[in-house]
Amino acid sequence: MIRIGAVNIDTSHPLGFGEVMERDNRARYVAVYNDSFRDHGEVEGFIRRFGLERRCDTLEELAEICDIGFIHGCNWDDHLRCAMPFIRKGKPVFIDKPLVGNLADCGRVEELVHRGAVILGASSARYAVEIQEFLAIPEEERGQIVQVFGTAGVDEFNYGIHIAEALAGILGSGFTSVGYLGRGQRGTKYSESYYLSHKSGASAIFNTFTGTWQPFVITVMTTTKTYYFQLDSSKLYGALLEQICNYMEGKEHILAGPKELLESVKVMLAAAASREKKGETVALEELDIAGPCYDGGKFQKEYAAGAGTMYGNL
Repeated sequence: MIRIGAVNIDTSHPLGFGEVMERDNRARYVAVYNDSFRDHGEVEGFIRRFGLERRCDTLEELAEICDIGFIHGCNWDDHLRCAMPFIRKGKPVFIDKPLVGNLADCGRVEELVHRGAVILGASSARYAVEIQEFLAIPEEERGQIVQVFGTAGVDEFNYGIHIAEALAGILGSGFTSVGYLGRGQRGTKYSESYYLSHKSGASAIFNTFTGTWQPFVITVMTTTKTYYFQLDSSKLYGALLEQICNYMEGKEHILAGPKELLESVKVMLAAAASREKKGETVALEELDIAGPCYDGGKFQKEYAAGAGTMYGNL
């Protein structure tokens, strides 16, 4: 049984992941450390729900007793602080999406990996059953991919990163530039579109939506036909956890490496930079550390204000 340490139970993911673990019986949360906005009652509810062994007083204590850490905090600017005790002990760490939110932290992840850190992540959409089923079709049957279109909705980055990773799951790494196409808006709700170039010659377009949940919908146009599918959200956690468990058990897996995960972050940073430049195409390799970034602390405050009680009554 894989022993997982949970760090900061901000979102619904710890609950959803825990339920999948109960069903699959390959891994379990064994302890939790929390210094984010969920109060004592909610942490105790989480402990009761999944039969955790303890609540740890420090990240170091948690890292000592588990096989892998799961960083669930919604402030992505705090992810590396939370990951470091696991990294120092030579243990892998899974960082929930978004991995990080600025170019400087991308560089820090690259340096940590260069020094031997095992950093896994981030979006479950990358490993969706529907994407894997499409990729399993032989290329001679499905044709070569020419363009992919994808949608996501709730907010620009916290949810938008899902569709960036899903597109990367289909096309593979190799996005080179991003161009902002424009916005459609009704009242306070709006959708923005971006055009991505890929080294293969294929391209992609993705839409984010702010103000309303929207499904992950994918359209893939190939040299022979068009494929259309919507990701089943009830299967996403299981698809991700299967790959993490495969990795931890030494089995074959399809987990993306840190370079691929960071490319998706850079796609989103380039998207923000292109929008700031009125649609001018922005190359990923030309991103500026002083350019636009996503503020994790601000997002956490906004998320906490509307989160309500999630674990207190478990």
